Amino acid sequence: MNSPKYDWSNKSILIADDEEHNFFIIEKSLQKTNIKVFHALNGEEAVSIFKQNPDINIILMDIRMPEMGGLEATKYIRSINRNVPIIAFTAFALSDDEAISLEFGCDDYISKPVRPEFLLKKINEHLNK
Repeated sequence: MNSPKYDWSNKSILIADDEEHNFFIIEKSLQKTNIKVFHALNGEEAVSIFKQNPDINIILMDIRMPEMGGLEATKYIRSINRNVPIIAFTAFALSDDEAISLEFGCDDYISKPVRPEFLLKKINEHLNK
């Protein structure tokens, strides 16, 4: 079965993840979509990059990062922009993480590891709302 082809050449994504390996895998998954990728290593960087690039179309936010966590960063970004889709993305999935993420303003929740096709499908859903 062929996976769908996505053309997001006119879109941009902010990936907030302190693990270089995770970022590399996500970036590789996104390569064929032609989306512009921004990378933050912590929540403070995520907020800073978003402030400098307010037209970012979607954010993939790791929950547990150094400096400022993903939930705190999400809360701050929500105070600037209510509409940008933010997907919580975490490896340490606890039973209440999804509810807490949604409470903090995330639009969706994905636990790591994730299949690239599933990740692309989720991103596409939010880019086309």
